[in-house]
Amino acid sequence: MPVATGTAALAIALEACGVGAGDEVVVPGLSWVASASAVLGINAVPVLVDVDPSTYCLDPAAVEAAVTDRTRAITVVHAYSAVADLDALLGIAERYGLPLIEDCAHAHGARYGNWPVGAFGAAGAFSMQGSKLLTCGEGGAVITDDPEVAIRAEHLRADGRILRRDAVDVGEMELLETGRLMGSNACLSEFHAAVLVDQLDLLDGQNARRSRSADHLSARLSTLGLTPQATSAETTERSYYRYAVRLPDDVLAVAPADRIAQALTAELGFAVMQTHRPLNDNPLNRPSTRRRFALDREYAARVNPARFDLPAAKRIHESVVSFGHEVLLAPLDAIGDIAVAFEKVLAHVGELAD
Repeated sequence: MPVATGTAALAIALEACGVGAGDEVVVPGLSWVASASAVLGINAVPVLVDVDPSTYCLDPAAVEAAVTDRTRAITVVHAYSAVADLDALLGIAERYGLPLIEDCAHAHGARYGNWPVGAFGAAGAFSMQGSKLLTCGEGGAVITDDPEVAIRAEHLRADGRILRRDAVDVGEMELLETGRLMGSNACLSEFHAAVLVDQLDLLDGQNARRSRSADHLSARLSTLGLTPQATSAETTERSYYRYAVRLPDDVLAVAPADRIAQALTAELGFAVMQTHRPLNDNPLNRPSTRRRFALDREYAARVNPARFDLPAAKRIHESVVSFGHEVLLAPLDAIGDIAVAFEKVLAHVGELAD
């Protein structure tokens, strides 16, 4: 089901799965702010959970430790180029009777056990924002195989209306007012949908090129002591939204990741940057700046992100640099130039010290 944005896709998926005011939702602590703001947008409470230090995706052990009698859903982001450990997360979700919502904003075309991501949980949410692998500038989608979740999501995205299943005469609305469930307007325009449909035929080929480039670069950077982002063992196809690599500890002892990223940007001519800032210390995740979340003192305290400790996410942010997927579409000789730039910057890292 197409929707206006990836944030709307997350919020609709959660609410369609029964999440509401005051409910707790497990959210990865290393993610774009929408992972938390979509939860807040339905008056629920994001519970920030730490991530696996090698994949940067939700740590299943941390998820299980965070589940309480208030928990109503688990959201997982397949982050940057990795697929999360879905077997473990689905096991936790089933044990506690919780829906698992897959955020696939970075993972168009990725597969786990030869099955597309987004199709494992109660619902999958996609973003088609301008930086994504499949884009129309702004857009999103919700997918599910649960008929009840699907019909609720359809109502939620179109002001409580659904598409008519019968013939529509000239001048008639294509949307049927059922009165079953109040919604909001989060519909995707036909123009944006047409742009996405046109790109679908290109996605598999582009993903294959990016994977070849990433494999080539990872082999080169590994010889320099860098550690490329890992993925879960059952991943059968990766989608590289961002290529991410951990810097060696001895290099970080000389200069911080942000300065190394700046030097790589200057050397390469495209943006190299750190990962998202952890959501417990992210200036974009500040519910206290909006009066709509000042429902009462208890709620304000529950949604305060500073109450969470995310050491693995912090360590990743301070040690990993990344760049966008479009670079991986370059010829392999140009990919080799990236490795040369990393080697040069690391060789002169002393010049970046305080």
